[in-house]
Amino acid sequence: MTAQHTDPATDAPTETGDPADADRRSPYRWRVIDVVVASVLAVASGLIFVLWNIASNPISAPLSALLPGLQALVGGGWLFAGVLTALVVRKPGAALFGELIAAVVSALVGNQWGVLTLESGLVQGLGAEIVFAVFLYRRWNLPVALLAGAVSGLALAINDLILWYPGSASAFSTIYVVSAIVSGVLLAGLLPWAVVRGLASTGALSRFAAGREARGRKSAAPREAAAR
Repeated sequence: MTAQHTDPATDAPTETGDPADADRRSPYRWRVIDVVVASVLAVASGLIFVLWNIASNPISAPLSALLPGLQALVGGGWLFAGVLTALVVRKPGAALFGELIAAVVSALVGNQWGVLTLESGLVQGLGAEIVFAVFLYRRWNLPVALLAGAVSGLALAINDLILWYPGSASAFSTIYVVSAIVSGVLLAGLLPWAVVRGLASTGALSRFAAGREARGRKSAAPREAAAR
């Protein structure tokens, strides 16, 4: 007979008590620890959004003066929450949850966009969420993270052009879209992926698949070195 154990994250019985086994059997089910960690990441990201609301202005103004539309290069600073949360939690809805909660925090603290911050968070979170959904929530590598950041940047650009720059010239719109995508790739794709890799290597994500993958890489390294 197989021993029954209780998963401390969900209080649900499992056959082995191994979180990896629970993930394999229910890859789309949110655990209690998923909700808690996703909320912590989202709130922390929202506080960074608040700081970026202030810090981005001295950067975006010169960029706009240099080449109108180039100011979208700062947009990635409001996009990383969704990708970061998704890369850690790896559950359906994680990207949307992370980006939207971060936007709520930013709006509650106060910014110049008011309630439209929530609409932006929803659109940008959906952009990243669509990418992870296309890969059936089973691919969490660097290329997928970069693509999620890029699509989130595209969503930001389209939303901004509709809300804030209606009737813009095609040259401005093109520059704005390309700049937002580049920013999304770097700040919302590459940066969260590097942060998750760093956290996983410390053991902080041991209850998540990202942490187990890091342990696997560490254990494989000595074997590969010995084989050479």
